Amino acid sequence: MERHELERTLDKMRQDWDERARENARFYVNTERTDWTDEEFFESGRRTVREEILTDMINICQGKDPKQMKAIEIGCGAGRVTRALAEIFGEVHGVDVSGEMVELAREALRGMPNAHVYQNNGMDLGVIPPGEYDFAFSSIVFQHIPSREIIESYVQDLHRLLKPGALFKFQVQGDPNVETDPDDTWLGVPFTEAQAREMAARCGFELRYSHGAGTQYFWLWFFRK
Repeated sequence: MERHELERTLDKMRQDWDERARENARFYVNTERTDWTDEEFFESGRRTVREEILTDMINICQGKDPKQMKAIEIGCGAGRVTRALAEIFGEVHGVDVSGEMVELAREALRGMPNAHVYQNNGMDLGVIPPGEYDFAFSSIVFQHIPSREIIESYVQDLHRLLKPGALFKFQVQGDPNVETDPDDTWLGVPFTEAQAREMAARCGFELRYSHGAGTQYFWLWFFRK
């Protein structure tokens, strides 16, 4: 992708997600319903963590105390999952391309001094404080990104931040019938298992497990080499 095309896509992502946040942030974060209460919205984040984190603590923690771990979340949105992660891990650092979403997340995380969120440029983690991080997570985020180049940029930058052996657990779009358009910031670019494995290798990760190939919710376990 040419630089001007990349910048145009990133601008479109930021504008569209700011607009969605203003219209109905919680619906666009979790489309199960349009009228979330606070309690229901944040409980849905805890459910995600119960299903995807607490069932996988051997791979995630690798013997470490989660309260001593520093975690990264890509695509924090309105803080739905971020709050639940901060209840488990010692530190959580989340990013989102939308400034509107980040403001909502900061409000949701008030009173949780171990949780930090930042607006980023939509393709890297330069806003996250330097250091070594123990785990990274992303849920229902990359399914909306219309460019493999942007997704791979995130993975490359995570290599810089994660400790050797640390896990990045995340989802991509896996439905091969999806037709993507650079201007569509809702329906993300699909990956096959072979494409995911090749991306892992290029970025210094090992794809050790996967689940849901060929579906919208294609989970990948990338371990940093």
